[in-house]
Amino acid sequence: MRALSRFIPSIHWIATYKPGDLRGDAAAGLTTAIMLIPQAMAYAMLAGLPPIIGLYASIVPLVVYALLGTSRHTAMGPVATVSLLVASGVGALAQGGTERYLQLAISLALLVGVVQLAMGVLRLGYITNFLSQPVLSGFNSATALIIGFSQVKHLMGIKLESSHAVHDVVIEASQRLGEVHWTTLAIGVSSIAALMALKKWKPMFPGALTVVVLSTLAVWGFGLDAMGVQIVGDVPAGLPSPSIPMLDPGVMGDLLPTALTIALVGFVQSISVAKAFARQDKVEVDADQELIAMGAANLVGSFFRIFPVTGGFGRTAVNAQAGARTPLAGLLTAVVVALGLLFFTPLFHFLPQAVLAAIIMTAVFGLIDVQQVAHLWRVKRSDLALLVLTFAATLSLGIEPGLAVGVGASLLWFVIRSTRPHFAVLGRVPGTQAFRNLKHFPEARTWRGVLIVRMDAQFYFGNVSFLKERLQTLVAEAAEPVCTIIVDAGSINQLDASADAALHELLTDFEARKIRLLFAGVKGPVREVMKRSGLYGRIGANHFFFEIQDAVDCAVGVQGAGCSEADYGRGDDAHDHAAAA
Repeated sequence: MRALSRFIPSIHWIATYKPGDLRGDAAAGLTTAIMLIPQAMAYAMLAGLPPIIGLYASIVPLVVYALLGTSRHTAMGPVATVSLLVASGVGALAQGGTERYLQLAISLALLVGVVQLAMGVLRLGYITNFLSQPVLSGFNSATALIIGFSQVKHLMGIKLESSHAVHDVVIEASQRLGEVHWTTLAIGVSSIAALMALKKWKPMFPGALTVVVLSTLAVWGFGLDAMGVQIVGDVPAGLPSPSIPMLDPGVMGDLLPTALTIALVGFVQSISVAKAFARQDKVEVDADQELIAMGAANLVGSFFRIFPVTGGFGRTAVNAQAGARTPLAGLLTAVVVALGLLFFTPLFHFLPQAVLAAIIMTAVFGLIDVQQVAHLWRVKRSDLALLVLTFAATLSLGIEPGLAVGVGASLLWFVIRSTRPHFAVLGRVPGTQAFRNLKHFPEARTWRGVLIVRMDAQFYFGNVSFLKERLQTLVAEAAEPVCTIIVDAGSINQLDASADAALHELLTDFEARKIRLLFAGVKGPVREVMKRSGLYGRIGANHFFFEIQDAVDCAVGVQGAGCSEADYGRGDDAHDHAAAA
């Protein structure tokens, strides 16, 4: 049973369910459903799909995730970023509003599910670490602007050419101000104002549902649809019937880049908020099992006419704040949505599209992370450059290319930093045994003829030349002749063949110049490489020390004479024993 519950986590929480948790789960399930119903319809519209598909995507995936997921609070369903990615990827292959467009979106959900399942089974959850926080912040901010401006046509009540370039939308909209349907604009703007006010006044109040109900009553009562206000129209009642998605290999190949992007971006968005709430409750979230759960939710859901889904920031927060104690809250959310599909779809007929646009805009503009820009300006401007680059690339090139540029730049910057790592010349801080960077502690003590250095990175082929150049430059520029170089190796976790060969070359050069090379704090794996290559024996066991001060004492005490084991009382066996410990 325990082994089975590892793959199906619901076995554990169902078996240990406490009756006292039902009240919180029920309240959270109902509250999240009230929030999800209008959001799901809005995000389906954003994806270029009928609103009913958003409701379909809010039933089966929630059930599957509740059975397989490890997060108590994650609220699955359509989200704005993924919806825009669907519109971008599928829109390049089919005309919006057509049956083929719908079938491609469903097939995309299937493909996203397969990708996420494969990642989970292969335990590749760590891959998302390549999406650094600055890159995600820049991507989310740019995407929020693209999503928001994509709704301008619904807010103004006019038809605009579809474009993911914000400046194109702004230019065209400004040129067609004379065509604005003012009643539609009034509904949209007042909805935005009401949503913002309700969120500020009472965050847990179902603002979206309230605006939907009031605006629908207004359109129905005053006959505003006859005056040109665009409405949702007929929403078919009933639950989705099972059907097999389109499985054309050629189509799947065309959809694969979009599926990979959605799989990664959707998972990062979901796991980040899940872990945040898990830390608050002091519980664990298994990233690989989350991938399996999300993949299964998309895969199984694709047989029930959904488009790709993931865990949403806002809904998960509401779910947690409303009292969710177990994944039962997600099951109850699905039940409420299903009941809405069975009995209440006629109530959505007069719902204005401008209200759905308002819901989208107020939701996504909160993703624009101005605080992160200010924070990085103060803390790490190189990371700010990555954020700005990703933001600009996404706005100018599009969603997938923008994310690719951000990830590529992040990896490139990582490579650059690893090839030119932080390098410090050390001295001992007065009154302590601590050795620190002389740039930060100019008062630190140094010794004549002794150079103490530290490189804060693994030593590999990429930074071999850097270390050799730095050491040779320091020796050449030293005010007095250098007799001993002490390498603080405590920060070096790995040593590859190229780095080992470089150390052999340095040792030959220093021997010819009568300069001793001593090491302090060498870690076990690094020392083992040195032993296998012969470098350890060539340097001599008596030139390896536990602490920097031991090496300094040796260098100062026997300047010009070389060190022996007697100089510091530790032989090879003692060193090996301590390093192993």
